[in-house]
Amino acid sequence: MLEVSSRKKGPKPVSTPDAASAAPDPATPPASSREVYPLGLRLTGRRVVVVGGGRVAARRIAGLLRAGALVRVVAPEVTAAVEGYITDGHIEWAARAYRPGDLAEAWYAVAATDLPEVNAAVAAEAEANRVFCSRADDAAASTAWTPAVGGHAGVLVSVLSSGAGTADPRRSAAVRDAVLEGLREGKLAAPRFRDRTPGVALVGGGPGEPDLITVRGRRLLAEADVVVADRLAPLGLLDELPADVEIVDASKIPYGRAMAQEEINRILVERAKAGKFVVRLKGGDPFVFGRGYEEVEACTAAGVPVTVVPGLTSAVSVPALAGVPVTHRGVAHEFTVVSGHVAPGHPKSLVDWAALARLRGTLVLLMAVERIGAIADALLAGGKDPATPVLVVQDGSRPGERSVRTVLAEVADAVAAAEVTPPALVVVGDVAAF
Repeated sequence: MLEVSSRKKGPKPVSTPDAASAAPDPATPPASSREVYPLGLRLTGRRVVVVGGGRVAARRIAGLLRAGALVRVVAPEVTAAVEGYITDGHIEWAARAYRPGDLAEAWYAVAATDLPEVNAAVAAEAEANRVFCSRADDAAASTAWTPAVGGHAGVLVSVLSSGAGTADPRRSAAVRDAVLEGLREGKLAAPRFRDRTPGVALVGGGPGEPDLITVRGRRLLAEADVVVADRLAPLGLLDELPADVEIVDASKIPYGRAMAQEEINRILVERAKAGKFVVRLKGGDPFVFGRGYEEVEACTAAGVPVTVVPGLTSAVSVPALAGVPVTHRGVAHEFTVVSGHVAPGHPKSLVDWAALARLRGTLVLLMAVERIGAIADALLAGGKDPATPVLVVQDGSRPGERSVRTVLAEVADAVAAAEVTPPALVVVGDVAAF
């Protein structure tokens, strides 16, 4: 359990040689203003009594059950949520008001009624029986405070605010949420050192903006020993990695320098077999024209464990960021994602451009800028309306993003005039006019 305490500084308690001294030491603060001692309770199989059956009680019960406690509720009435626990047999219910003696055999007590006098009576019995008690209505009168708790990837974050005899649950929750967000997004590195297994994680980084990577992808990136990255991946995240992380540039420049896929596969397998945890960081989604499955095959053939973390594909995210939905009710009932890296009529082309021309929905063309003239001609030849709206987005989500709006009959000239270069995406269809 990770304990994070947000506390105000105050005078430290001063112990006296004789605990039975009649007069309190003026240098010793009253008990209500002292710091709390953070501690994790192991309540599995141990009795916990919750007095009250309202919303606060329901929240406490949920956490107690997760901890494996044997929960007994004492309340004349309960909420629907608490009743659900009772019906499912998860908790016991004494359907009556609190009575002295209800805390017998309890390890921990929660006083959560709407009546201060009842909560005070529960706390008094707990004090007499040396049972820690949390009062929902009076933190200063509680011997135990309930922290703001959250978990992520095997780490339990528990936050308490303390000092001056009062808890500040909103502040505790805010600190907890900030810590959890940092862990989930990889801003706070908490790598697994004991049980991490060497292998490869194939991570889709999204369209390019660093905060568009998935939570899981960012967490795995923070744990990497080696990162093999494409030029279209969110490279800004690499600056956040420790200096000892090996970065391998696996960029493929259109019609320029490129690392062969076979070499990428070799590096992934070699580093993983050397006991490293390798993250293959790619742009978009690795399974949408990203050769992701080729890398999965290479790893599995070599006996290397591989995990796939999908990413936001640019086919959907880039148009959305530019204000264009690929589908809209009453406008498009389908959208088709097409790779334009092979021109129409080429022997290696697997695309039926004539069939695409007959579709009434949206076409999203990836890797098509260099061949947009030939693609437009093929669509027009297949019967596509020359006035069909077209949106071209270059460097979607990245600094320098720009858009060109035109129509199908003029798209080649518009792209040339604007000097659009890869990476760029083309949307063809009525939604492109939005």
